[in-house]
Amino acid sequence: MKEKSSLSVLLNGIIKENPVLVLVLGTCPTLATTKTVDGAFGMGLAALAVLVCSNIFISMLRKIIPESMRIPCYIVIIAGFVTIVKMLVQAFLPDLYVTLGVFLDLITVNCIILGRAEMFANKNTVIHSALDGVGMGLGFTLALTVMAFIREVFGAATFAGNAIPFMEEYKIEFLTKAPGGLLVFGLMIALIYVVTKGKAPTKKSFSCEGCPLASTCQKGVCQAEGVEN
Repeated sequence: MKEKSSLSVLLNGIIKENPVLVLVLGTCPTLATTKTVDGAFGMGLAALAVLVCSNIFISMLRKIIPESMRIPCYIVIIAGFVTIVKMLVQAFLPDLYVTLGVFLDLITVNCIILGRAEMFANKNTVIHSALDGVGMGLGFTLALTVMAFIREVFGAATFAGNAIPFMEEYKIEFLTKAPGGLLVFGLMIALIYVVTKGKAPTKKSFSCEGCPLASTCQKGVCQAEGVEN
């Protein structure tokens, strides 16, 4: 298989395989933390930091971690970095810590983090794994920030908590609620589909190989759902 260039690895997660808008992973924090721009941006940076650090560490240990224990080991590594990030946010950005709440802890089980550990860091060099973490993290942060901008500015007439007077009469409060978040989310996914002319990967583009749950999945179930093996 032809090795990817460092630039393609870095840019892959921003649009082509954006973890939120293309792979549709991490939807829970996406919908929950995009009511404000500062909350979404902070969540994105926290996930980016964990992605990069865990990818590097897992890549370094990929030949040492036993095959049968890889998922538990990944979770322990990821949880360690999440704890460090959480403590730093709590110490230096207490307002952001309160805003994100439990979603900081839930980075540990975020499908994006675990997915990249299994599908990329476990099979690639430290440098490429770091770049993959940066690219996926930037893609996650960008998607959350743009979505939060739309929801906060047009839904609450504020930006990062600061009022926008001339928007007050035109705000659409529906956008700040869960259904409004789903609407914006869907429209952004549709926009990416149009921008990439439908060439972005879809669920059918991926096989069970590399799936974090592949070892516990029954082949017959995958075949019944139309997933290639």
